[in-house]
Amino acid sequence: MPRQALRKKKNKATINSMANINHKPSKYMLNLLHVLPALVEGKKDVVNAIVEINSGTINKYETITESGQLKLDRVGYSSLAYPFAYGAIPQTWDYDGDPLDVEIVNVIEPLVPGCLVEARVIGVMKFEDGGEVDDKIIAVLSDDRRSDHIQSVENLGEQFKKETTYYWEHIKYLKKPGTGVTKGFFDKEEAIKVIKECEKRYGEIYAKNLE
Repeated sequence: MPRQALRKKKNKATINSMANINHKPSKYMLNLLHVLPALVEGKKDVVNAIVEINSGTINKYETITESGQLKLDRVGYSSLAYPFAYGAIPQTWDYDGDPLDVEIVNVIEPLVPGCLVEARVIGVMKFEDGGEVDDKIIAVLSDDRRSDHIQSVENLGEQFKKETTYYWEHIKYLKKPGTGVTKGFFDKEEAIKVIKECEKRYGEIYAKNLE
């Protein structure tokens, strides 16, 4: 193959290397919350997820919706540490005025906060925080073969449900007792429904504010 044609092929491959991003190459940082779709193209149960928090920390980091940077939102009020990796799903908007949350479970190697991962949806935990709907999608890393056997929340066992319920209902207990209320765990079909509803809400409420 001629050298010039080879260079063109390499350049094309480089440009298309991030197929999830439907955006031409840019010298400016893209805000992935507004560039990426919620669901990975061609995969009905895999979401794009921006990792904000790793398991084992009491610090709450949050992606700034307007700009995309990661900010320390607060230091936890108790010694309870996140029992899972945690992040946000792009182009979604929950009733609490934030992107839809996602818990990424069964993570073996710590994830880098701020990184993008593809996560396979297995269920959802319905939750209210101070009277506001603040649901949590539950997922596993889609390309981790150690999680292939996990197809539903039920596969995680009762201890996972108890631990996760306890965590969310007590994480703010020292500041605002009783504000976190778990409404139960539901299957993948219900989780996808929640994601679709939050996508629609994003389009109706937030997307119109984009420049």
